[in-house]
Amino acid sequence: MPPSPASQIALCREALRRYKRHVSKTKTSPVRSKDLPSPKQTPAAGVAEVLASVHAKAKVLSEALPYMQRYDRKTVVVKYGGHAMGDPALAKDFARDIVLIKQAGVNPIVVHGGGPQIGSLLERLNIRSEFKGGLRVTDRATVDVVEMVLAGSVNKEIVTAINGQGGKAVGISGKDANLMRATRLERRWRDPSSNIEEIADLGYVGEPAAVDTHIIDVIINSDLIPVVAPIGVGPDGETFNINADTFAAALATALKAKRLLLLTDVEGVLGKDGQLIKSLTTAEAQALIEDGTITGGMIPKIESCIDVIAEGVEGVVIINGKVPHAVLLELFTEHGAGTLIERRRRKSDPRASA
Repeated sequence: MPPSPASQIALCREALRRYKRHVSKTKTSPVRSKDLPSPKQTPAAGVAEVLASVHAKAKVLSEALPYMQRYDRKTVVVKYGGHAMGDPALAKDFARDIVLIKQAGVNPIVVHGGGPQIGSLLERLNIRSEFKGGLRVTDRATVDVVEMVLAGSVNKEIVTAINGQGGKAVGISGKDANLMRATRLERRWRDPSSNIEEIADLGYVGEPAAVDTHIIDVIINSDLIPVVAPIGVGPDGETFNINADTFAAALATALKAKRLLLLTDVEGVLGKDGQLIKSLTTAEAQALIEDGTITGGMIPKIESCIDVIAEGVEGVVIINGKVPHAVLLELFTEHGAGTLIERRRRKSDPRASA
């Protein structure tokens, strides 16, 4: 990995100090050959090393130009969650990526999760969670904690991280300006004791009903970056907890986003051989569900991706958020960083042969 800008500056300063010492020494006394610095110690070598690094960076930036042009003034929705949120180094990388793509002319919108943080606070408060069909039942006490964690501590941590990297982030939730209207989520589940299927009452768990993008439009048409907590508002003003993937998908659909990036804890879609599939059409993704290649919790995620693309989003990418600078790798490099799902494969897509 090439040196960081800070290390480059330090290297230049050290080369200059060595040069000044060398000049001073030659002015005051003869220098024997054994006293001469080795080639690695000379200022010229230090400067050459810096220049090589700078040239490498310039080459990378030049190669990124077509991708920057592709996303110029386009909207990209990024769902940020998983273990990447709990790693300080990865969180810093993510914040830098978001600031950089905003500076490059992209309109990023961050939608975040916070399941582990919610679970941790519920445990500390001795609020026990009930689960039905693998989904948490969110009662009145629980939804208060959910809103406090998502719209409060987690949201502001991300905002602070982005601002700390030179961005101008603003934190909101789906309740602000009625961004995300929600209805109660209904799911069928089978009671293991009676084996009777029934509709599970999940309490204040919601699903998107209507999206009013006005507040997002105002924010992204400025130098601000919206960071959105997946909280919705019900018909009677109730607070609903909405799955972050579902929230991000609904928002991307309403905005007709260029890309929806889903940062997860896995590389992407894996084939039967366990290798990453870098590119899929929606038809191919559906076929992988039907033949059993895509299983478990990845099925609803992929089905959601297919639905989003059918509604006008150009492409959805499932990325491993634990990869440093995953967002930059996906948007501004040739081969991306995860599994890209599109309606149809572009002829010029380098992932098709990757």
